Amino acid sequence: MATLKEVKLKIAAVKKTKQITKAMNMVAASRLRSAQMRMEGFRPYAAKFEEVLGSLAQSSGDADNPLLVPRAAIKKANILLCTSDRGLCGGFNANLIDKAEELAKALTARGIEVVFTAFGKKGRDFLRREKLTMVAQHIGVIGGSIGFNIAATTGREMVTRFLESAYDEVYIVYAEFISLSKQLPVAKQLLPIPPLVLEETRVADEETAYLPEHICEPSPEELLGEILPKSVDIQIYRALLETSASEHGARMLAMDNATKACNDMIGNLTLAYNKARQSTITAELMDIVGGAEALKG
Repeated sequence: MATLKEVKLKIAAVKKTKQITKAMNMVAASRLRSAQMRMEGFRPYAAKFEEVLGSLAQSSGDADNPLLVPRAAIKKANILLCTSDRGLCGGFNANLIDKAEELAKALTARGIEVVFTAFGKKGRDFLRREKLTMVAQHIGVIGGSIGFNIAATTGREMVTRFLESAYDEVYIVYAEFISLSKQLPVAKQLLPIPPLVLEETRVADEETAYLPEHICEPSPEELLGEILPKSVDIQIYRALLETSASEHGARMLAMDNATKACNDMIGNLTLAYNKARQSTITAELMDIVGGAEALKG
């Protein structure tokens, strides 16, 4: 059985750990608010951009644009893996890495060579550890103030490499922020740009898709050539914002659980300390009573 001093030291150590986890929870909550505001502010813009893009593609006949046409033979694909730079956020990074591994295995099974672009230290370290091909890395992006120039530079490079046939497909793996307790790993195709999925509504038991028309000048064909590359930048930027908010949410939840676990440990250790103290007092009383009886005899 542990001595009173050992139990007391354990209680003190757990209390210090609780202070750290509680502080990290508060920091994550503060950063989550700002990251969530940026993410929620950008979502309507991305949705409207996708709506306009779909309208233009529908009215212009998109078969001639090379960014929309799938390759007949797919030889090489690039996966943009978004993870955090720091740990202590539960299974957040592990889930993203598992999603990327699953996608890479599916592509490899089709005979496609897979390379990676890493956003975040955790993803980069995984790629290095597994000796997977990494063509670029971006550290210190997710978790802080994310500039659109980072997404624009990466998007421009992906489009250029796609048009040069260096990559036949480009994917991005990121965490979509659903709620504080739920961050969903998502694998999305960036290039070639997939067809727009229209919202469907039922009218008289028939499924009809509604997409508003936009009056454009110059022609829809010219505008489509301009905004298709920008749509890749917007998808990358949105993925970075979603992953950033998801990271802070996951860390906040993990630190909250750790704080609760510390409280449980302190309660159990305090109970053990009181039991040990009571046993010591009982033993001392028995010695005193025994000595008194011996003196009487």
